[in-house]
Amino acid sequence: MKETATTPYLIRAIYEWCCDNGLTPYIAVKVDETTKVPTEYVKNGEIVLNVGADATRNLKIGNDLIQFSARFGGSSREISVPIIAVAGIFAKETGHGLAFQTSTSLPAPVVAPPKTHTGSPDDHRPRPPAGRRARLQVIK
Repeated sequence: MKETATTPYLIRAIYEWCCDNGLTPYIAVKVDETTKVPTEYVKNGEIVLNVGADATRNLKIGNDLIQFSARFGGSSREISVPIIAVAGIFAKETGHGLAFQTSTSLPAPVVAPPKTHTGSPDDHRPRPPAGRRARLQVIK
């Protein structure tokens, strides 16, 4: 069975957190041929969209797509953004949120360092190599 990516669940969680706290959720999107957004507002291949309830209609955050309609320059537009194109979701007022790796910015695979044991015999958690900080990575 194919495992579902965590990204759509995290997007929905931050969206709900924003709404519960009276904050305005925005998504940053890496625009390509699979995104349906007003191109006149795209800068450097990216667009930032207000996805708050006051700015959208019929918002649906699915496991593969975010879809809604919104007004741009006074005219209603249908927006469709693949989840893999979402670079982040954050609260406008605080900047708090999450960033994701988009499909066009995925780094080369990271080779795990050889296992070394530096803790107690009961501690089998992987550790980052010496001198490096651990980093979170979205896994599909």
